[in-house]
Amino acid sequence: MVTDFYKKLQQVLQEESRLILMVVVANNGSSPGRKGFKMVVTPQQMYGTIGGGIMEHKMVELAESLLSKPPFTPFVKHQIHDKSAPKDQSGMICSGEQTIAFYDLDTRFFSVTEKILSDEPLTINYSNHGITLEKPERFQWLYTEANCLTQKVYIIGGGHVGLALSEVLSKLDFELHLLDHRENLNTMDANTFVQSKQVIDFETIDQYIPEGKEVYVVIMSFGYRTDDVIIRRLLGKKFKYIGMLGSVAKIKTLFQNLEADGFDKAQIAEVYAPIGLDIKSETTQEIAISIAAQLIQIRNQNR
Repeated sequence: MVTDFYKKLQQVLQEESRLILMVVVANNGSSPGRKGFKMVVTPQQMYGTIGGGIMEHKMVELAESLLSKPPFTPFVKHQIHDKSAPKDQSGMICSGEQTIAFYDLDTRFFSVTEKILSDEPLTINYSNHGITLEKPERFQWLYTEANCLTQKVYIIGGGHVGLALSEVLSKLDFELHLLDHRENLNTMDANTFVQSKQVIDFETIDQYIPEGKEVYVVIMSFGYRTDDVIIRRLLGKKFKYIGMLGSVAKIKTLFQNLEADGFDKAQIAEVYAPIGLDIKSETTQEIAISIAAQLIQIRNQNR
């Protein structure tokens, strides 16, 4: 998460007073460093990554050398992961390219980190003008990111799979919300990975899940009856993704009944069911990974 990185950056800056921040501001192809990858370098420590390998080693050496020199204005280094490239070779052969911005930060940057770490949603701008919270009018390069999570997953079902899925997704930059209709559910009580959890009446579940292009809905309730209640209240709403856990036979029966009751066939077809990528998963953890992989696939389709 962005805020986790900046908490560490703030800590390092408190300890060392000056650091070099490297940020991948552009990439294409099979580059190991993707937009948003970041790395802090000081004489004593390193944190984060810009892609690894010999390329990262060279960039760290450059950053370390800059720390022995006077402060500098932001600049970028373009790296091509192809040894046949006429210039800007990274030393790697995985193909693709990436552009890394270098920022020289001292304790004056605390005023920015404090705002980034606040509860206020902000956009962080990385450009040749520095790291700012206001978009510059003119720039040579610009990469922007939010300081808070924008991709929201609503997990309907607080059982063992819901717990395992929450743990996996908590490491993948999703904001997680857990809903169930059962009181005193031990797996729900044990779920410390979500941002919120509520016990609700599934008959009113549509009141708890907002529509939106960054909203993902994962249905894995206790059984057929509750799944049927849930899908009838959510079908046709505008989500980035909606999927349902269950066997092929259960899903087929449920969908046939929806069609018989007049629900739109095209809307039914938009439900990912059975949910998850087909990796022949069997255990709870494997099922969670297959679902998480599908959410990542959907999230990254248009990136």
